[in-house]
Amino acid sequence: MVSYMDYTSPSVQYTFDVNKNPLFIKDNNNFINLLGVKQLNTLENVSLLDIFLSTNNVVEPHYHQNAAELVYCISGSATVSMLNPFTKQILNYTITPGQVANVPQGWWHYEVALMDNTHLLAIFNAPTPEVILGSDILKFTPSKIMSHTYCIDEHQWKQAIEPVKPSTYIGPYKDCNREMENIPHQNINLQPQYIQQYPQTQYVQQYRQYWG
Repeated sequence: MVSYMDYTSPSVQYTFDVNKNPLFIKDNNNFINLLGVKQLNTLENVSLLDIFLSTNNVVEPHYHQNAAELVYCISGSATVSMLNPFTKQILNYTITPGQVANVPQGWWHYEVALMDNTHLLAIFNAPTPEVILGSDILKFTPSKIMSHTYCIDEHQWKQAIEPVKPSTYIGPYKDCNREMENIPHQNINLQPQYIQQYPQTQYVQQYRQYWG
């Protein structure tokens, strides 16, 4: 029970229509609805995203710094992929109706729809999940830092990320004309991948964005 909540108040909310609170809309088949404590004030440490995707659409790479995410498949099928920060391994889990994949707090992850009419429910153990999106990292990290840190030609880096739109949420973009876009997702290699181990470093999170 929420200790600060006055359950005798007429402002107490016990129900909400999630369909009326879109977080992001790409088109009629690809969109995300949000439910958090701002929408339903009796929520405690729980919130959710109601995710609708068509084939090959991707909930962009991102991580939640304050919450774990349990992804439940309602219809269709999707691959939930995450980077294990301890083994440096990309893990891929294909889920179908009734199946779940759990993403620990702070892990880099993304979801790819394998079928049209894919419907996922992402449940978080936080009243409002915070998020840092891959598109925002790419777009807002100074190009001079990327160039200097990773020995990248700054002009080439700027050119490479020029098409990236902040807060993409669901990709690819509607106006994406890449030839690769016609290749079915199942042809993309989703086998576990390993990244060379490096000493762990403490990072300070300086940029935050919220789902709601």
